[in-house]
Amino acid sequence: MNPLNHVAIIMDGNGRWGLKYRNSRNEGHKEGLKTVEIIIKSSIKNKIKFLTLYAFSTENWKRPKKEINYLFKLLENFLSRKLDDIHKQNIRIKVLGYKKFSKKLNFLLNFAEKKTIKNSKLQINLALNYGSKSELINAFKKIKRNKIKINEKNLEKNLQTNNIPDPDILIRTGNTKRLSNFLLWQLAYSEIFFEKKLWPAFTEKDYIKIIKEYKNVKRNFGRI
Repeated sequence: MNPLNHVAIIMDGNGRWGLKYRNSRNEGHKEGLKTVEIIIKSSIKNKIKFLTLYAFSTENWKRPKKEINYLFKLLENFLSRKLDDIHKQNIRIKVLGYKKFSKKLNFLLNFAEKKTIKNSKLQINLALNYGSKSELINAFKKIKRNKIKINEKNLEKNLQTNNIPDPDILIRTGNTKRLSNFLLWQLAYSEIFFEKKLWPAFTEKDYIKIIKEYKNVKRNFGRI
C-alpha cells in the first residue's frame, strides 16, 4: 500500500458550476471555498502532510477584472476570518507564486505565513499568481547568478517548492485533462486523477475514493 504524503489539486470548475446553478461565476467561487474547507479537514483526518491548491495561475489575470477582484476579496475575507482557527489546528500556510496583489492581501498572506511557520500537522501550499514555467526560468536564473552547477539537486533547491516533497497525487476536477502550467517539474512521477465533477460538487467521499485507489496503484518509478 502506497504511503500518501502530498496531494496537489487543480480546483477547476467553480465558474461553470456558478453559472449552471446560481447564474453567477462568483457564486461558484464562493461555493468552491466550502469544498476547500472539507478537503482540508479530510486531509488532516487521513494524516496527509502537504496539500497544494492551485488557486490562481499567472494566466488567470486574463479573466474579467471584476471576477479577479471578487476572488481576491474572497481570499482576504477567508484569511481574516479563518486564520486563527487554522493556526489552532496546527496548520501551516505557505504561498507559492509571486505576491503582486493589493497591500491588504499581501499583508494578510505574509502574516499568515509568519504566524503559522512552526505548525506541523498539515502544510497548505497556496499557489497564487503561480506558473511553473516562470518558476523554472527563475530557478535557472538563480543557478546562473550563483554560478553553481546545473543538475537536478540544485534546480530543486531553487524552486519555490524547495523542502516540499513532490506530490504523490494530482487531482484535477472539472472534466479537463491538462496540467495548465502547474508544478510541471514536481509532477513528473505523480499519479494523476482527472475528476468529471466541478470543484464545488467534489465531496469528501470522492476524495477518499481517489486516496484508496492511489494506495493500491503499483508505482514503478521507471522500474519493472
